[in-house]
Amino acid sequence: MVSALRVAFAGTPEFAARALEAILDAGYTVPVVLTQPDRPAGRGMKLAASAVKQLALACGLDIDQPERLRTEDQRACLKASRPDVLVVAAYGLILPPEALALPRLGCLNIHASLLPRWRGAAPIQRAIEAGDTQTGITIMQMDAGLDTGPMLLSRETGIAPEDTAASLHDKLARLGAEAIVEALKRLEAGDLPAEAQPATGVTIARKISRAEAEIDWRRPAIELARRIRAFNPYPVAFGQIRETPIKLWTAYTVPERGEPGSILRVDASGIVVACGEDALCVTELQRPGSRRMAAAEFLHGFALAAGERFMLPVTEGA
Repeated sequence: MVSALRVAFAGTPEFAARALEAILDAGYTVPVVLTQPDRPAGRGMKLAASAVKQLALACGLDIDQPERLRTEDQRACLKASRPDVLVVAAYGLILPPEALALPRLGCLNIHASLLPRWRGAAPIQRAIEAGDTQTGITIMQMDAGLDTGPMLLSRETGIAPEDTAASLHDKLARLGAEAIVEALKRLEAGDLPAEAQPATGVTIARKISRAEAEIDWRRPAIELARRIRAFNPYPVAFGQIRETPIKLWTAYTVPERGEPGSILRVDASGIVVACGEDALCVTELQRPGSRRMAAAEFLHGFALAAGERFMLPVTEGA
């Protein structure tokens, strides 16, 4: 059944595309899709359309790609679409008050955490890095703050010990798609009460930077294992040995001890490196110019031996 509700959409990556697809499948009219301008990507650095744009093109939807939404001209397409509600998912642009005021029923954001924990740009990665065992999706009414608006609906899911940012992203993308369709149905029925976020329990999920990716072997192995999972697939944790940066894709902790950064043993199952507490057994690695490999295959092209040592970052805790 096609709904009379006009649902404009703003989003950019695959996480958002899953939600847009669910909204369309549920029969909602999407008068316009906002997504970020095409960006250079890949080895050739050619301009590439976002996942949301690719889906919108395939579905024949109207698309707008403003650099910002600060001026009337930049907001003109959204205004002309006469949306009842705007759904926002990982859009990547700040919506000023003038944009938030355009839809008559406001703007709903699909946020990948259980607010108020992990407000901000990287909730999936920061939840794994912190060792959280639970996370979820919050559908919130947007306001001018950073993920501070009233909560409308939430759905929980566990974080498995082996979850990476990639696998947790996929779980939350599915959950977010389901949750936003439920929220829209309840909004249309007038049954979507808002609840203010609690003042306690607020944490900020700051944006991930490449500078954080270098492993400091002085930290406990359990922290480093979480960071490796949190930074898979981006920016990918790495260690330096023989002045060569080696990406570390997967690892687990083992109860062994040694000088931080030193290789304790090497075999087909992995490369065991001493940390500040315990050690890491690294099972998937990647050297420059190559692909990610299981440890046994990696060692054929980049031999390592017990006693060698990964460099320590200049700044502890990097």
